[in-house]
Amino acid sequence: MVTSGIAIVGSKAVISQATGSIAQRNLLGDAGKTLAEGGSNLEGPIDLLLLGVDARERWAADDVRADSIIVLHIPATHDQAYLISIPRDTEARIPAFPKTGYQGGVEKINAAFQAGARNGGGWEGGAQLMAQTIKSMTGVSFDGAAIINFGGFKSVIDALGTVRICPKQDVKSIHMSYVDGEPMWNADAKKTGKPRTPVVHKKGCQEMEGWAALDYSRQRYGMKNSDYDRQQNQQQLIKAMAKKASSNGTMTDLGKLNGLIKAAGKAFILDTGGVPVEDFVFTMRGVTGNELIMLKTNGGTYNANGNGREALSEQTLDMFHAVKQDKLAEFVFYNPEVISSRK
Repeated sequence: MVTSGIAIVGSKAVISQATGSIAQRNLLGDAGKTLAEGGSNLEGPIDLLLLGVDARERWAADDVRADSIIVLHIPATHDQAYLISIPRDTEARIPAFPKTGYQGGVEKINAAFQAGARNGGGWEGGAQLMAQTIKSMTGVSFDGAAIINFGGFKSVIDALGTVRICPKQDVKSIHMSYVDGEPMWNADAKKTGKPRTPVVHKKGCQEMEGWAALDYSRQRYGMKNSDYDRQQNQQQLIKAMAKKASSNGTMTDLGKLNGLIKAAGKAFILDTGGVPVEDFVFTMRGVTGNELIMLKTNGGTYNANGNGREALSEQTLDMFHAVKQDKLAEFVFYNPEVISSRK
């Protein structure tokens, strides 16, 4: 929605009514922008934290880690948007979180969500601790945040119909198989007792249905740069969705728009920092899918620290400093190698 780049049907009142089903919580806690940082309005640069979680019915609600961590930066000109992924295995100093009794410690960054969610903290607490961890590591504060449930995300893609994805290599799924020509989770496929055929996402541009696009974006095994390739594939999916929403008439067809937002309401938990959702939508309307620039952390490959763990490189820390200073365009101009080659 926020990268539609075209006139949105109806008025702010229409958008407000349509987005009423999206759950809103306090996901930022102390990591939200202060008044001095422009947190009271959308006039300056906008920074959003996007967290993807894989929540399944058989798992406890407070035993979930954030496997997709993306910072969305929009400069004060509001005509461009940048996606920056933080590797989930990055070593991080996670602050203490009294709400759940967590004492703080040095762990993989995706553990921050779990530490904030345990003992009744819920997804709200998980997001707050993750946001605080990222702010401590990078200096970046946020205007808003969203938690995206991978399972519900499929329905958003289905509401768009398909999305155009261009895999750079054949990608064999470790999560899904075909049974009698139908895609199924491997755990369910095994129960059928029938022959299974691996799901393989072929190299080259193609239109993917929701299940396929989501499955493709979750793969990392068998890929040259493992989780780094997955990060770029996830960014690629977000960009493909933005392009599709702005090109198939969704934003100018009230029926399609309501269908998309209804699907989003099942997939997202949102925090807009107290700013009405409709104001976010209208503020971002100058950004199109084509202006969504995907950036690589750590040069797009594993970066070890002295402890044998993964860490953010100096260049990546400089990139986040540029985000905080709203000088990311200048940073990218002088460091073009950080731009993803995904289409």
